Amino acid sequence: MPANKNALTRIVLLDKLLADRYHAYSIQDMTDYLERELPNYGKDGGVSKRCVEKDIEYLEYGFPMLIEFERYTIDSSTSGERVYKKRCIRYADPTFSIFKKKLTEDEKAVLESALTTLGSFDGLDNFKWLAELRKQLKLETREPVISLSKNLVENSTLIASLFSAISNKQVIELTYRKFIDSTAHKVLLSPYLLKEYNRRWYVVGGAYDTNRILNFALDRIIEMNPKVGYTFKPCETDLEDRFDEIIGVTFNENSPLTKIIFWVSDEVKGYIHTKPIHGSQIHIKGERADKLHIAYPQLHSGDFFSIECRENCELFRELTAWGCDLIVLTPTTLRSKIADRIKRMALRYESIP
Repeated sequence: MPANKNALTRIVLLDKLLADRYHAYSIQDMTDYLERELPNYGKDGGVSKRCVEKDIEYLEYGFPMLIEFERYTIDSSTSGERVYKKRCIRYADPTFSIFKKKLTEDEKAVLESALTTLGSFDGLDNFKWLAELRKQLKLETREPVISLSKNLVENSTLIASLFSAISNKQVIELTYRKFIDSTAHKVLLSPYLLKEYNRRWYVVGGAYDTNRILNFALDRIIEMNPKVGYTFKPCETDLEDRFDEIIGVTFNENSPLTKIIFWVSDEVKGYIHTKPIHGSQIHIKGERADKLHIAYPQLHSGDFFSIECRENCELFRELTAWGCDLIVLTPTTLRSKIADRIKRMALRYESIP
């Protein structure tokens, strides 16, 4: 075994890279990785390419267990450059790792619960690896406790592939069509999140060239291809905060956070109470409600609510879905936009004999 004091730490880190099936690593990539990571373990970060080559040689020929390697090349050319093939290396067996260990009973119980929950999503029933993993680990199979409508996504293989790409921080190339445009477009994406809204799934990620956060409906994606030679770019935006500011998935950068006050009738207020339109929803009561009843005497009984979010198409749909049982009061600019939509809808109805 290499005699250097950093040897064991290097082997542990190299094992992680060699077992990774979602990224391609050359000897130089591994050298750069070790130089970055070793100081985090209190070790000297000075590592040469020759040192890494000797570590690989030891694993292949001197390690006390048989390890087979796969050497392959990938196209690592960038735009405007000559063709460049990068020589990479990894374990031949995709399930192999030097440091695999048996699960404890507690770990087994936790994993069993996690797999049962994930495997219960009927919309994701093409996750065949779940059944294989359960079989390999000899985990118990239980009755599903969660069920999603199967029509959430037509191609559950795609959602499984995207799940894997996000989990393994792998850059992907999407080919997709917009609803209003039949032309196929391509985009290189660092995927961050799978999100469901209104019975449609979306993948949210950062555009590889601009880092701009984009989302794509899965039913508009024609093809998804992993891009092995690209470095995943971490998300610089707090996605939880981003989606907290909107209804749905459409985020308008130019639309500020707006406080919206609306009235609902007695007939539907129970639904609004138990299923808020937005996470920021507040039931206005007491003196504030009394003042609103005085300000809007034509709105008999009913309740007042407020939300704070950005304007988008999903907001308009939610606020108009209740018809005359929900009336937006402020801001007046938003109320005017909704009133205009209602007028145009009425005109279309009236135009039909």
